Amino acid sequence: MTIQTYGYARVSAKDQNLDRQYVALLDFGIEPKKIFADKASGKDFRRPAYLRLKRLLRPGDVLVVKSIDRLGRNYDEVLEEWRVLTKKKEAAIVVIDMPLLDTRESKGNLTGKLISDIVLQLLSYVSQVERENIKQRQAEGIAAAKARGVRFGRPPKKQPHNFRAIVYDRYLGRLTRKEAASNLNVSLSTYNRWEKQLEEDYQASLERGYKGSFERFLKGRH
Repeated sequence: MTIQTYGYARVSAKDQNLDRQYVALLDFGIEPKKIFADKASGKDFRRPAYLRLKRLLRPGDVLVVKSIDRLGRNYDEVLEEWRVLTKKKEAAIVVIDMPLLDTRESKGNLTGKLISDIVLQLLSYVSQVERENIKQRQAEGIAAAKARGVRFGRPPKKQPHNFRAIVYDRYLGRLTRKEAASNLNVSLSTYNRWEKQLEEDYQASLERGYKGSFERFLKGRH
């Protein structure tokens, strides 16, 4: 059976570009139709193109990636997948950016295999540590921004000028919550949140010495 050489490329997001990886794989001598690519996270190996490629691999075939993190980013899973591909599938793996990770050269060579395994474990570990560090830096940056008063997400929806009048009608039983939300052209959950906040504002006013009723509070007579 003729040995086949396949290429695999991956980026994490749909707006990222695969061109550099394609060029490297083509320069390696891989036919375009034998290059598989995913736009998916490297946290695990449940990726459509990768799974199709894996099913094609036969003993002696070669899988080429530009760098180890294109194969995956999870330290333990990369090591396990490497073992499956090289031991169970009996395929060879070549990492273009790291010539030491070329199992074609280490096949039958105990020293070469040992070096390859050590380099693989080291690179996979470094890849995962860097990923975790990025997440930590992002979390720290968000926390620092929040401490400075920076708000994330969509800005809160502004209450219409007739909000209190609508609540007043609901308070008198003229409207249901659903009807009140519809009259304000907002979702029921938004209306409920606004009304709850208004009730909390009223309670806070009472604690500050306000003596009026909720009805009076709604009409703005303090």
